[in-house]
Amino acid sequence: MNMKEHILAALQEQFNRWEELLASLSDEQITAPQFDDNWSIKDVIAHLWIWQQTSSARLESAVLNRGPGLPKWVAELHRDWEENANQTNAWIYETCHEKSWSEVHQNWRDGFLRLLELGKPIPEKDLLDGDRYPWLKGYSLAFILVASYDHHQEHLEKLLARLRQHGNMKIAG
Repeated sequence: MNMKEHILAALQEQFNRWEELLASLSDEQITAPQFDDNWSIKDVIAHLWIWQQTSSARLESAVLNRGPGLPKWVAELHRDWEENANQTNAWIYETCHEKSWSEVHQNWRDGFLRLLELGKPIPEKDLLDGDRYPWLKGYSLAFILVASYDHHQEHLEKLLARLRQHGNMKIAG
């Protein structure tokens, strides 16, 4: 298995873990405030989906061989939206908190699957080359994919710890 296949397989496994966990929870567990700032699991999924859009936009730019593209919502934010994650996360919460669980879940699910699909046509050498896309400022597309994996893993671990703490674990974590 080459590096690209390994990264995409790991992302697929991450997606599967999330789907299994989410399917094991009730709507009440998903929408109840459980985290800092009264975030629910639904709010965490919306947060992951919004940040995931930036990764997908970068991969899409590479697939289409065009300059950097970012989601339209980036234009609504402050100039340092990426560096000031707390402010961006507050905007995400305000924007997505009132959305239904089914909408948030479908958006995240579709977005994750799209990210996986966008990674497939990119040649491995282009995926790994930090100089291939100058608008990534030295980062490779592989870094973008691994960062998406890590972001999901970070939140998965927090969620599993919270569920264990409250005795709500229904599946092995």
